[in-house]
Amino acid sequence: MTVPAPDPQVVRDASLQELARLGLPLPPAEYPMVWEPGDQVALRPTAELEARAAVLHLIQARCFGMPPQTAMSWLLGSRLTEQVTAPEWQFITLAEGDHRSFVLHHEALFALSWVLGLAAHIDPTVAPDPRTAGRFPDLAGGETFDQWRARTLAAPRAADEAAQLLDLYYCLDWSFLHAEREGLPLPGELDANAIGQRRWALEWAVVLVGPYHEDPPPGWEEVDLST
Repeated sequence: MTVPAPDPQVVRDASLQELARLGLPLPPAEYPMVWEPGDQVALRPTAELEARAAVLHLIQARCFGMPPQTAMSWLLGSRLTEQVTAPEWQFITLAEGDHRSFVLHHEALFALSWVLGLAAHIDPTVAPDPRTAGRFPDLAGGETFDQWRARTLAAPRAADEAAQLLDLYYCLDWSFLHAEREGLPLPGELDANAIGQRRWALEWAVVLVGPYHEDPPPGWEEVDLST
């Protein structure tokens, strides 16, 4: 459901207050807003969020030893092959690509867990709860995507709540990168790569509607993290 986006300046002020509380550098005054007054916001459909999370979960299994034949069989049995991007397919089938980057997707998966209501928090100072993996399909047991959905009570967050978290991670991404470049201390267990992965997932999951946003929204590989 599409709803009015919250006041971007009020949200940004809250994000900056959180950065200050964490002792992080603040982005410059001209740092762009994520949305404009009058824009609307929604989440991607729940089934699409779940499918993306399931694919990322499978990629994690592939990173840590699942044979390619087993991974492809699961995708076919779960009818999720069309949800896999070209780089992901190359990694799943041929182990080609940046292995470290795919391992880091566990941070993106954690962010999607929060969006789906499967994780209670997404604290930027704390690593993902190791129990998060148990909230996704039991790949070793052969649980399909549909079977997982049937036993999981996903309760997606409100779109405006997710937008507020997106703005925070948008600011955190700048702050962590700046802090690392300047040799400044970070506030917890995470580094800029982890923050960037969480932002990636939130940028993809939150759909903004307005004159300056893409329609349809960008795909997973098209999410722009350059700002």
